[in-house]
Amino acid sequence: MLRQQDVGHRIVVRRIVGIREGRPLFSDALGELVELSETHVTLATAQGRLRVPRDEVHRAKRVPPTRRPTAAAVVALELAADEAWPAAVRGRLGDWLLRSAAGWSGRANSALPVGDPDRPLPAAVDAIESWYAERGQPAMVNTPLPLAAPVGAELDARGWDTRPPVLVQTVPLSAIPPAVEPHTVGAGSPPIELATAPSEDWLAIAAGRKGGLPDAARHVLTAVDRVRFAQVYADGTLVAIGRGTVTGEGRWLGLSLIEVVPEARRQGLAGRVVRGLAAWGAAEGASHAFLQVEQRNSPAVTLYRALGFTTHHTYLTRVAPPA
Repeated sequence: MLRQQDVGHRIVVRRIVGIREGRPLFSDALGELVELSETHVTLATAQGRLRVPRDEVHRAKRVPPTRRPTAAAVVALELAADEAWPAAVRGRLGDWLLRSAAGWSGRANSALPVGDPDRPLPAAVDAIESWYAERGQPAMVNTPLPLAAPVGAELDARGWDTRPPVLVQTVPLSAIPPAVEPHTVGAGSPPIELATAPSEDWLAIAAGRKGGLPDAARHVLTAVDRVRFAQVYADGTLVAIGRGTVTGEGRWLGLSLIEVVPEARRQGLAGRVVRGLAAWGAAEGASHAFLQVEQRNSPAVTLYRALGFTTHHTYLTRVAPPA
């Protein structure tokens, strides 16, 4: 049966649609799982959104994607994502990247093993452990899958822990509906502002989500040539934020820190922030958008699926055991 970890992945559902001569009749549906509740399984199919009561589900399972991206496509997107979230302290092992940002966020404090490390795999992992030990940090590695599966096998053998899976999702910018003008989404709807630098209010919300905001975090957020900080104010209070970057030789709009304060949720603000940043990215010449979301974050996965995002690949953050 399905689990929350399957949200965002392609599944097949065999459902009971009737009874004939005392035997159940079945119908199969194939699509991407967008929500799994106690009562329903919801998937996006080629014919549209389908919501199946769980008591009608005879069998359901994850199936392979229709096609996997090439290794070159995964590497290119991972490097664009690295540009969009730049750690202040960086090193290299051949093509592999070593990144440190005072422990702020896993992405900016982990090695990225894409390409050739210019040494045998065990020696490369040894070098990663030494590099992070010199900085007083736990060694971490982001392993894009299935590209970095051999790295993952080596880390398994060494007893490294695994954090929850992360979906790297993409969509052509042309497929995202345009930003809606405030007067069309309800009386008094606040406008979306795009700034070249984050306000103190913006940083406060980001700090609340990420558990603080050291100087290294400010570098991660701002040290990108093309970046915009989206913000929505209501009655003088900041209620929604988002961040957009254009990297990857201008192809990719990276979306991060899409956040709405609890009292303003379920008003469509997150979708409006994404659309506003998408319009900016398209104007900058980007053709596609990407974001990274934990697989277990079902509300966010559902939102992004409604905006057209699909899973390009996944990654696992691996953490070395204590010395």
